[in-house]
This record gives sequence, C-alpha cells and structure tokens, in this order.
Amino acid sequence: MRAVVVRNVGGPEAVEVLEVPLPEPGPLEVRIKVAAAALNPADAAVWAGFFRPLEDVEYTGVGLDAAGTIDAVGPGVLLKVGTPVIAFDAPVLRPTKAQAEYLVTGLNSIAPAPEGMDLTLAATIPLNAMTASLALDHLPLRPRDTLLVTGAAGAVGGYAVELARTRGVRIVAQGRPEDEEFLRGLGATWFVSRDEELSETVRRFVPEGVDGVLDAAALGAPALAAVRDGGIFVSVRGDVLPAPERGVEVRHTIAGPEAARLSYLSALAEVGVLTPRVAQIYSLSQAAEAHGRLAQGGQRGRIVLVP
Repeated sequence: MRAVVVRNVGGPEAVEVLEVPLPEPGPLEVRIKVAAAALNPADAAVWAGFFRPLEDVEYTGVGLDAAGTIDAVGPGVLLKVGTPVIAFDAPVLRPTKAQAEYLVTGLNSIAPAPEGMDLTLAATIPLNAMTASLALDHLPLRPRDTLLVTGAAGAVGGYAVELARTRGVRIVAQGRPEDEEFLRGLGATWFVSRDEELSETVRRFVPEGVDGVLDAAALGAPALAAVRDGGIFVSVRGDVLPAPERGVEVRHTIAGPEAARLSYLSALAEVGVLTPRVAQIYSLSQAAEAHGRLAQGGQRGRIVLVP
C-alpha cells in the first residue's frame, strides 16, 4: 500500500509517499480502508523532528485523523467489514499512520462516522473536536458563565465555540475581522478582532474579566490577562503556558484515544451541532505539497488527503 512517511528531519519536503507492507490488525484492532485523512499542525512536528530524532527509525508514518470503512478486523472485534468509521490514531512514530491507503488502529480509537456525511468532511473531526471537548471539561463553566476562545475560527476553536454553546456559556470569540459573521453564526455572543488589544477589548464586554479562557491560538499571557481573578486558563499547547497569576488556574489539555467521547462528537456532527470544515483537498501523491500548504498556516478548516 502507499503511505505518507518521513525518513529525515526537515521541512515539508521531507514528506514522502512510499510503497509499504499492508498492515494486519491484531487483537481488538481494525484495519480501515482510508477514504480521507486530515492534516494537523501536530503532523509538522513529525517532519520537524520534535518527538525524537528520526535517525532512530527507518521511517515513521504521518497522520492522526482518518475516515473510511473497516476493511478487516482482528480477534475480539465484532464490528462488520464495510462499517464507516472515523479514527483518532494518537500514537506517534509508528511505521504507518492515518495518511495512508490503509490504517490499523485500536477499537478505542474509532467511532461510527456521522451518518450521511461525506467522509472527507468526517475526517476533520477527531483530533480537533476531541481537543475542544477535553479543554471544555477542564473549564467547569455553568450556563451564563463567560468564556474567551482565542483562534476561534480555527479547527479547535470553532468546535470549542459550538460545544460551549451547547452548555449555555456566553462566548467571546477572537478571530480575524472577516471571521466575525461566521463566529456569530457558530454561537459567539461577542467578537474580538485579533487586531485589537485582547484583554482591554474583552473587558469592554465583560468588565471583571471572563470566567475562563480556551487558548486555541496559543497566545499565552495576553489571553490570561483577560481572565477574572480566580478564573481558569486552558491551553492546547504545553510549551506556551503562561505563569499563573491573580489566582488564575493554568491548565493544559491533550487528547488521547477515547471511543465514547469520539462517538458522542460524531453524533453531534451528524445532527449539525458541530460543523466540520475542509479547506483544501489533495491526493495522497501530493502529500509533500499539502504539508507545505499546512506549514504556511492561515487555513480555515483542515487540509485533507484522499488516496
């Protein structure tokens, strides 16, 4: 089968498509015939050598998010071949990952795909919706509480706005000026342009400061300054956590395999509560070009590879 791999540390040009052995599912694993695989910023960390020197392995696969149909099952699996699923293949530095023609992953990493949804869209759900959901769990907000979401028009931020809306939270969404209409459509109560001073502008709407921040844009201290004394700050990146101050609790969230949560999020997407977005579609053979576009940033929605 063909798979996207990295053999040497570098930039997007380090991404290759190789012919590799077809993986076989083991106990409590399934093999998925991949219909689409989304690219995420975490993928860039693989070819940049963030996790460990790639000289330690012949090559490593790339990709965390996939959608497709079950192609084969291992011992102990009762799911039927042909079942449409989405997958969050969290472990890194394995020979093949989600950006491939086939993916082998564990039962705890998959969920039914949203019924009636194109699998290209469905592939953009797992990592980003899981991250948003877990981050909100770190923010025990009640109805009418206030939440600032930075980078709200991004993949994690957009899902966070929609999920927070289901909890009755009042949301301050930060984004580009051209994102305002979109974010209000997702459920934002107030909008702050990223061109404005963040804390000062937020406090025009919420003078005492918001009860919590979900820092999807990894702004750090400027976002922390918008939180009220004794509030909660949650970041999706552990390398940019600001120092706690004013009694504000600082937390970091990172998603892992969790089938029940992924199934719930898939169901929300099925009924229109979550809005998957695709920015661009590339063929698997164009993987290096797709990763180059990922490295440029600024996408609204995810880049997706299709075999």
